Amino acid sequence: MAEEIEYTTTGKPHPYHLVNPSVWPLMGAVAGGIFATGMVMYMHDVKIGGAPVGLFGPILGVLSILAVMFFWWKDVIVESVVEKAHTEIAAIGFRYGMLLFIASEVMFFVAFFWAFFDASLFSGEVKQFLRVEYTSGIWPPPQVHIIEPFDLPLMMTMILLLSGTTVTWAHHAIIEGKQAEMTKALGITVLLGIIFLIFQAYEYHHAEFGFKDGIYPSAFYMATGFHGFHVLVGTIFLAVCWLRSMQGHFTKERHFGFEAAAWYWHFVDVVWLFLFIAIYWWGNKIGIGDPSALTQLAGH
Repeated sequence: MAEEIEYTTTGKPHPYHLVNPSVWPLMGAVAGGIFATGMVMYMHDVKIGGAPVGLFGPILGVLSILAVMFFWWKDVIVESVVEKAHTEIAAIGFRYGMLLFIASEVMFFVAFFWAFFDASLFSGEVKQFLRVEYTSGIWPPPQVHIIEPFDLPLMMTMILLLSGTTVTWAHHAIIEGKQAEMTKALGITVLLGIIFLIFQAYEYHHAEFGFKDGIYPSAFYMATGFHGFHVLVGTIFLAVCWLRSMQGHFTKERHFGFEAAAWYWHFVDVVWLFLFIAIYWWGNKIGIGDPSALTQLAGH
């Protein structure tokens, strides 16, 4: 007679993290659906009871998404700090996930750089007749009053580079177990991020071209504007880490939440360096292109 084998649910613990059942993935999908539906209704000027829906749907969707993010990430912090569920093996998965996320963000900005270089390097492309009419075959277009690169943009560059050093200071401090020093360095980094955003808002307010004024303003605002949004996200990310550091959530052995924020912030710094060099400095040099393109266009 074969020996009976008893199967149990217990055994040797494994190093992987199996998450508890959570309502937040479902709620995240619902919030995303509210936002998408609200955007469609807004863009098609849908009316309910004779009154236009307007921005109510998109605003409700954004608030729903923010609420889901807050409560979901709050649960993740509880898993890490209280339940100690994030093992070393699980942390490796987190690192790969963050690296892949940053890689996707790199490709996001590649699209904006591609658009800018296509417009600037081929400003006199005859087949792009609407572009040539706007640029007169040169870059930047003669009607655009450019922003001087070595004025406010240079100061903003210095601020971001300084913030990169302070976040590195915070990283080394936590590795050495200096909790108070890490908190101080993180606070300075958050302050520098806020100052950068204030200066960028000031620059936009005083710029002499609007988003819809042509391909130069569109490319400029899309690239620098989305970078500013990433600075805002990174500043909030670091601010949360700053609050967590004051509560002792990070140790020299376990601090991936802050490490991910530091990686993201360095990514933001590097993207700005490329923006400063490509758009503010190189892209603002007068005379890139062929002014004769407009004559060639007229001849056709």
